[in-house]
Amino acid sequence: MKRMESVVIADLIRPGALVTGRMFDVALVIGGTALIALLSQVVLPLPFTPVPITGQTLAVLLIGVTLGSRRGVMSVLAYIAMGLAGLPIFAGGAIGIARLAGPTGGYILGFIAAAYIVGLLAERGFDRKISTAIVAMVIGNAIIYFFGVAWLSLYVGIPNAISMGALPFIAGDAIKIAVASLLLPGAWKMVGR
Repeated sequence: MKRMESVVIADLIRPGALVTGRMFDVALVIGGTALIALLSQVVLPLPFTPVPITGQTLAVLLIGVTLGSRRGVMSVLAYIAMGLAGLPIFAGGAIGIARLAGPTGGYILGFIAAAYIVGLLAERGFDRKISTAIVAMVIGNAIIYFFGVAWLSLYVGIPNAISMGALPFIAGDAIKIAVASLLLPGAWKMVGR
């Protein structure tokens, strides 16, 4: 019995691999959430659409490909929860349920699905090379468009949602994916691949 007690005490003083791994996961999720919140403040409003250009998609896609499906989704969910709780971390410092219920809410919900699918693809080997990671991020971006345009169409109709919520963003999102691919090697080092 004394041996068992000393093992428990030793584990409390010096956490084992399981505890250390969980702490690392929590740190990665917090870092992912912070990255989304930070890049959400990079906003360029467009006069012809309620959808602004932001850095959010860059963050979500990079997080998905580097953190995987579970930690990527947890990062996005934490980001959404913090915005709903009143922290000004949605695009441009917006807060609350109005952001999710408004015309751009579908994009935010699409972040969850995109982080999951991109993360799942990364776990299936798409993160082994930059070229396949880019494919995963393009798929993730398409998922964000799907959710965003579908939700926006409730406000402006389907043809307008496509012309206001997808087409103007394709070139910019291609640049964001290129930037994310340039950041991947550094991100892989930080996460420990």
